[in-house]
Amino acid sequence: MAGARVERVADQIKQIVALLIDRKVKDPRLGMVTVTDVRVTGDLQHASIFYTVMGSEEERIQSGKALESAKGMIRSSVGKQLGLRLTPTIEFILDALPDSAKTMEELLAEARARDEEIRRRAEGAKPVGDADPYRKPKASEAPVPGADSATGGGSAV
Repeated sequence: MAGARVERVADQIKQIVALLIDRKVKDPRLGMVTVTDVRVTGDLQHASIFYTVMGSEEERIQSGKALESAKGMIRSSVGKQLGLRLTPTIEFILDALPDSAKTMEELLAEARARDEEIRRRAEGAKPVGDADPYRKPKASEAPVPGADSATGGGSAV
């Protein structure tokens, strides 16, 4: 029950902050910011707001500074719109997910290239040993009746 309320409050904060960044924050340092996630503590006292910025590293830094300078106005608006007894403190955290996803995509592309290289090398390859590497009993070796290879060859009495 309490978890559902925390999730609801986090979702409301996400929507409020996204609208505020889009319509109220007029800082020229602010780039193309997207609120990706909001995590609220169980007691609703603190909210961590994750965001991404389209652009260069410098634009990310400048947007972070703009969000920090607008933090008071954003927190005040969040408090008014939420209607909670206590307004949660907020912090802005640059979301590392896009960078992680890009790195993961690069690693997957490298793995695909290596797999293709291995497949290309294996095209004309022949096995080193026999075509069938498993030992089979010779025709002269008849299986012993009652012998069970799993139990060591003895019969159960």
